[in-house]
Amino acid sequence: MTTEILALDTPGLGDRSYLAHDGNVAVVIDPQRDIDRVLALAARHGVTITHIFETHLHNDYVTGGLALARETGAAYHVNAADPVSFDRVGVRDGDVVEASPALRVRVLATPGHTFTHLSYVLEADGQLPAVFTGGSLLYGSTGRPDLLGSTNSPALARAQYASAHRLAAELPDEAGIYPTHGFGSFCSATQAEGESSTIGHERRVNPVLTLGEQEYVSGLLAGLDVFPAYYAHMGPANAAGPAGADLTAPARADAGELLRRITAGEWVVDLRSRTAFAAGHLAGTFSFPLDGSFATYLGWLIPWGAPLTLLGDTSVQVADAQRDLVRIGVDRPAAAATGSPGDWAGGQALRSYPVADFPALAAVRHHRPVTVLDVRRDLEWAQSHIEGAVHIPLHDLLTRLQEVPGDEVWVHCRSGYRASVAASILDAAGRVVVAIDDEYDRAATAGLPVTSSEAPGRAA
Repeated sequence: MTTEILALDTPGLGDRSYLAHDGNVAVVIDPQRDIDRVLALAARHGVTITHIFETHLHNDYVTGGLALARETGAAYHVNAADPVSFDRVGVRDGDVVEASPALRVRVLATPGHTFTHLSYVLEADGQLPAVFTGGSLLYGSTGRPDLLGSTNSPALARAQYASAHRLAAELPDEAGIYPTHGFGSFCSATQAEGESSTIGHERRVNPVLTLGEQEYVSGLLAGLDVFPAYYAHMGPANAAGPAGADLTAPARADAGELLRRITAGEWVVDLRSRTAFAAGHLAGTFSFPLDGSFATYLGWLIPWGAPLTLLGDTSVQVADAQRDLVRIGVDRPAAAATGSPGDWAGGQALRSYPVADFPALAAVRHHRPVTVLDVRRDLEWAQSHIEGAVHIPLHDLLTRLQEVPGDEVWVHCRSGYRASVAASILDAAGRVVVAIDDEYDRAATAGLPVTSSEAPGRAA
């Protein structure tokens, strides 16, 4: 049978895991922590998972590799040089793992995203090789080299360049590339392009393979922006050997408990759409809708380990949020409630605020002064911004609220998600706020004065 490679996407984190099989035996690469998805995929195809491979100790999510190995009895392959606290099958550059008589996995050292990063070349009889590149060679990009600290970034950037060239030299142009990052993940140096690729295509389009080393390294380092704060906890968790995901439902909270938690300063997060939240919500709650990069931004802003209560329309919505959160190590919500704000309020008055677009902002500025707050990241701001706007990136807003001037604040980002989160933070602080739910590209056409530059950056 022809070897089949199946992708398991995790859009909220911008990552992919893979299951490759020959009709009987399967190998898994970089599994997410909610391993039930992998087990279900293997069951649907009637294959047995015998080998699990990690390309690196991940910085953006908690791995499911160890839990999957314990569940299936599969061999768990991790770089022998990684300082982990669990038993694994240590692999090194040049090793070959025979998954089945017709299915082999060859190990290639590809440092750059981390010092011990590995890629895995899948070789099947009579077929072109495929390579699982993790955070090394991505679609039109590479993994970022700064997650282990700025002092290591230059050396890792050069290693990333050498690794990409090694892959291009050792594999044929027709070889398929299967990266873990690059689909919105902050582990990607820039936004990756496309849904599939080959070595030959990357030779033509990827800066790491079209530029000289110094030009690539300089451009890569200059274009790096901030990454989520919770990343600091992922590497240590993965080195320690994380347990599987606990997806049992959290305890239910009534209106009185919700009020007590909000009064105590705990995080009570509303998962409903941003327009529904704006129309009516409990005072003191924060809006983190599930329709965007929910786990990334909640994990970025919430103090690590703080009690968290989830509010959703349905138990399914709460369960979806819980699944997203266990992937980044936010394991057990303190409580949850479902229904509507009226159910949660216990007689309290609900709060609301307006939602508008950029033409409305342009119109209102002709009539009265308002504060325009831009919560995009630094490189986005440097590339283009509305003249006269105040810039505080969303991840800094909680600690810089006192810097937001004015009586009326109109808050925007690139497409509306971060603005909705920021608006809820301002609203919880008692500010008069308007959330701009619009694409930033429409600001100039709406008549707002915009400054532009050619600064590098990536918007996500």
